[in-house]
Amino acid sequence: MLVDDVKITIEAGDGGNGAVSFRRNAQTARGGPDGGNGGNGGSIYFQGIDDIAGLASFRFKKHIKAEDGIKGARQKLFGRAGKDTTVKVPVGTQITDLTTNETWQISDIYTPLLLADGGKGGRGNDEFKSATNQAPRYAEKGTLGQQRTLRLELKLIADIGFIGLPNAGKSSLLKALTNAQPKIGNYPFTTLEPHLGMLSGITLADIPGLIEGAHEGKGLGMQFLRHVEKTKLLVHCIDVTSSNILTMYNTIRKELDAYNKVILEKPELIVLTKSDMVSEKEALTLQKKLQKKGKDVLIVSVINDKQLDELKSYLIQFVKQNQSSQ
Repeated sequence: MLVDDVKITIEAGDGGNGAVSFRRNAQTARGGPDGGNGGNGGSIYFQGIDDIAGLASFRFKKHIKAEDGIKGARQKLFGRAGKDTTVKVPVGTQITDLTTNETWQISDIYTPLLLADGGKGGRGNDEFKSATNQAPRYAEKGTLGQQRTLRLELKLIADIGFIGLPNAGKSSLLKALTNAQPKIGNYPFTTLEPHLGMLSGITLADIPGLIEGAHEGKGLGMQFLRHVEKTKLLVHCIDVTSSNILTMYNTIRKELDAYNKVILEKPELIVLTKSDMVSEKEALTLQKKLQKKGKDVLIVSVINDKQLDELKSYLIQFVKQNQSSQ
């Protein structure tokens, strides 16, 4: 099961306390202060990884703590700084601080993001000596590390998202276009989580089927709609054997509108799937009906190589044009 939405608490390391100490040895009975400073606490960084399942490690690990700094010691010895902790999350993860509502986006695997500063080490009593106070008997405590309660929400960075009602043929299409191996069956909700595939360097995402009322929490698909927010193109799959394809089309558009109106503004390609199940004349009639929506409409069967090639060319050309216009 894909884990794509978790809540965790992070806590940077506390700074070590400064030491109160006075120099004492065989030659010095009553020496001056020599308490060392405490080390800084470790900080917490987040780093992107190319692993869609990367959030699964947080299903049971809800608290992450960096190492505390070590307290100072006598003979002006500084405490060791606590080690930093790097939290690895999938590229495309949106991080939200649930207290401040600050948000960050993990968009690559190269740039670490500092989210919790380690506490500062306290100063030892050697730091506080002065002409008027040559034997300070106090030191500074280390400060606490920063804490945050975070929501980690995976939003797949896919070029193209396949959407549609359950059993619309999305998974079969993804498998035919790429090397992805989604589970496929002739019943609703075969796809229980998003699947990714690659087509000539283009990332395709098969989003679990939506149903009417999804924005009210019905069905499975609504929880995955965040994965289409960053796509460049929506491929709206409709089963050509459906009794009323316009109703099917409008149902999905209504749910997208209820979730986020911005998604409706994305370019959209309508694909009539399972075209081998009807006559060519019927398929063309339905294509013309949907073209009245002002959208491009393709007729595709996963067993028709010519139709698949036409779809592949369309997707590749669209992404190339989109990249050149940016």
